[in-house]
Amino acid sequence: MFNGAHVIILSTDAEADRAFFRDVLEFPHVDAGDGWLLFALPPAETAFHPGEVNDVHSLYLMCEDVEATKTELENKGVACTAIEDHGWGIVSQLTLPGGGKVGFYQPRHPTAF
Repeated sequence: MFNGAHVIILSTDAEADRAFFRDVLEFPHVDAGDGWLLFALPPAETAFHPGEVNDVHSLYLMCEDVEATKTELENKGVACTAIEDHGWGIVSQLTLPGGGKVGFYQPRHPTAF
């Protein structure tokens, strides 16, 4: 039925955040025209958590070693939060040039891929 997913991240500085995904995170991308970059993402899964309201979504990038990933990002000048153990995974967040944050984590749960 579906053959992919399209994730949208709203940003107060979308151009800087696109450059960050292109140059720092080095995600493969295509230019859809006029510098509007679309990025390929790693394999993905989605989960439904209980919440008090609808229409609130989160993006986490998954990694095999959160400490090594955090070190690699910080060596590239990326600000990251302290690593926290959430039980289901070991979690940090990276700060985008536009000021937003994207979580990344080392899962402790089975993955869907």
